[in-house]
Amino acid sequence: MTSADWAGRALAAVLDRVAVTGAEVGRRFPLFADPDTGRWVTSGRGSWTGGFWAGLLWLRARHTGDAADRALASACTARLAGWVEADTVTRGLILWYGTALAVGDAAADELRTRAARACLDAVDRELGLVPWGSAFGGPRLLARVDGVPGMVPLLAAAGLEGAAAAASHLHRHIELCLGDELPVPALRFAADKGWQACDDPPPGWSRGRAWLLLAVAEALHRPGSAGWEPARLEAVAAQLAAPRPGAAAGIVPPADEARPDGPLDTSAAAITAVALLKLARLPGPRVAEYSCRAVAILDRLVSAHLSRPDGTRPAGMLLDGCYDAGRGTAVRHELVWGDFFLALGLAALTGLVDVRAV
Repeated sequence: MTSADWAGRALAAVLDRVAVTGAEVGRRFPLFADPDTGRWVTSGRGSWTGGFWAGLLWLRARHTGDAADRALASACTARLAGWVEADTVTRGLILWYGTALAVGDAAADELRTRAARACLDAVDRELGLVPWGSAFGGPRLLARVDGVPGMVPLLAAAGLEGAAAAASHLHRHIELCLGDELPVPALRFAADKGWQACDDPPPGWSRGRAWLLLAVAEALHRPGSAGWEPARLEAVAAQLAAPRPGAAAGIVPPADEARPDGPLDTSAAAITAVALLKLARLPGPRVAEYSCRAVAILDRLVSAHLSRPDGTRPAGMLLDGCYDAGRGTAVRHELVWGDFFLALGLAALTGLVDVRAV
């Protein structure tokens, strides 16, 4: 059996789950679902995860070829427009992943263009990055690893000036967040103290490494942009991609490396798989390694963590995702971004999507 065989069946299950979710949530946006019942906690505006729901709808529309599915995806993407001027760097997650799969949708293209310009206007020239922002409360002048993926290609879509800003945003986060052992997921800036590491998320946060690796992989698929420093990025990618002790056979990491017996985070594994697939589409000595590891991760997620019909919950749920281990929020749940990156990885394996373009 080829990878396309099992990946195709798994992708169909995940995208069937998208249809079930859509019927449940209506015009709202799913955040995370109870692992026992499959019932979703939702958001009216989508929070920082809204783009992943739109992306899942676009993947389903591409999979089915149905005009009604495409209309649903287009309408969902349009509801993300309120985030264009929001003061948050997570606009990269919302407005890149919510539009990147909308091929041929003029409204989504226009939304992405407006978002790229708005994010370029939000660059703090002195700090060399787009700050975390105030939209979700707390300190505004933060640098966080989850503010880099999506923002890199979104800024790069704003022409030469945007590409330079994207390079600055990425390299500034690498300088601040890439430690010798564990990435520092978040730092706060103060005029009198400079950049200081935050306690939350902790250095062992599972998605810290995954988000930063994804951002580097995104940048490496945009050659010729001013300031990218591809050789440096390739070295950073190799460092971040190296398997960490404590993950299940080097595949699914604990949500917090300081708690190896605590909850796992399949969403971090799915993000990592997509990043590795992107890296495997580049020339270099690690292509086979990256490709094999990506396939192994996706295979493990499908075989060990994807729900099957059992009479109590739907099939196609990526279980064992951890929203926030420290606060005990949704620690073994289905997460909308975990579903998205699993579906995207499977879609790449089956040839439904060119992962380099997303």
